[in-house]
Amino acid sequence: MNTKTHLHLVEKSISPQKTFKNVINRVTKPENEIKPYYSSENSIIFNMDCLEVLSRIGENSLDMIFADPPYMLSNNGFTCQNGRMVNVNKGKWDESKGFEEDTKFHDTWIAACKKALKPEGTIWISGTYHSIYQCGYLLQKNGFHILNDISWFKPNAAPNLSCRFFTASHETLLWARKDKKAKHTFNYDEMKNGLFPEDKMKKENTQMRSVWSIPTPKDGEKTFGKHPTQKPLDLLVRIIKASTNSGGIIFDPFNGGGTTGVATALVGNRYYIGAEIDANYCELTVKRFLQIEKETVVHENIG
Repeated sequence: MNTKTHLHLVEKSISPQKTFKNVINRVTKPENEIKPYYSSENSIIFNMDCLEVLSRIGENSLDMIFADPPYMLSNNGFTCQNGRMVNVNKGKWDESKGFEEDTKFHDTWIAACKKALKPEGTIWISGTYHSIYQCGYLLQKNGFHILNDISWFKPNAAPNLSCRFFTASHETLLWARKDKKAKHTFNYDEMKNGLFPEDKMKKENTQMRSVWSIPTPKDGEKTFGKHPTQKPLDLLVRIIKASTNSGGIIFDPFNGGGTTGVATALVGNRYYIGAEIDANYCELTVKRFLQIEKETVVHENIG
């Protein structure tokens, strides 16, 4: 047994709360001069580039990563939103710098994620055909072992305005393990026998298949505003339940509107770290966290 493996086994034996604090302390120790935008007992948000956060988290620290990277689609085109034609531009962060530079960008953050994951840790990447094939190739280039590709079907997807293509009604999710020889977490029974009322394609007490029918975010998930690529809570709750256990540490390098963090809080008994370069979306995330805390207190008082 080498030193790295020994230290990993020792850390696994420590209480989950202490393990989470150890990871956060590596990021926020005084010499690093990093202050979180928001922190609670189980969650922390950093208003900074994910590469900076990942470089300080340390190797073999994270149980699961969910990444929804920029699709590089802000090209002055148009799309349909709530029955109206709107510009597709989302911000500078979503502008393509050309194939080579976009590929370098994805390669850099994927490599950084691999270093921070535990050997049995897994990563989920969401994307459309504009980016997902680059990410799939780069996962393999960086030594990940792809476990599944999930087709997230959107039954309420926006119509196609040009009428020159098939209407885009799905996104692809890639699920990959850091170390091919390690045993990753997959909560098979919960996926087979759990209740998923939002998914009209999932039959009760049957194996969860790789096509998921989940509507886009509900109005209640956009109470405080929304992110242009916001994912539905039902999607993230399913992913977290499927691929993490109690005490697991989850990281989202592109926190956005905080859906991964909110889903982590809803599932419970897990820890969340988010990185987001836009302070406005950090603030949106905080508002969503505070709403969850308030609803939890009300529920406990009623109970």
